[in-house]
Amino acid sequence: MAKCEKLLLKARNSPENLRFAEVCSLATCYGWVLVGGSGAHRVYMNGAIGNAVGSMMNFQSRKGKAKAYQVKQLLDAIDGLNHG
Repeated sequence: MAKCEKLLLKARNSPENLRFAEVCSLATCYGWVLVGGSGAHRVYMNGAIGNAVGSMMNFQSRKGKAKAYQVKQLLDAIDGLNHG
């Protein structure tokens, strides 16, 4: 199983246990590009989505982990890419 598929499965099974670095990698796997942020905050954009909901993603680290609601937002956007 490829790295991106493993991350997606982990995010779906346990969004509250995804590390900050993993959510950033998952976003990159599905076409988001880092456009800003530093330290414990990252901003990603996906040009394939245009101005639709989910084209911009903000991720924040909380003690090294991604915030669960932000992981869920990314999963919803990924599902939209796969079904859109």
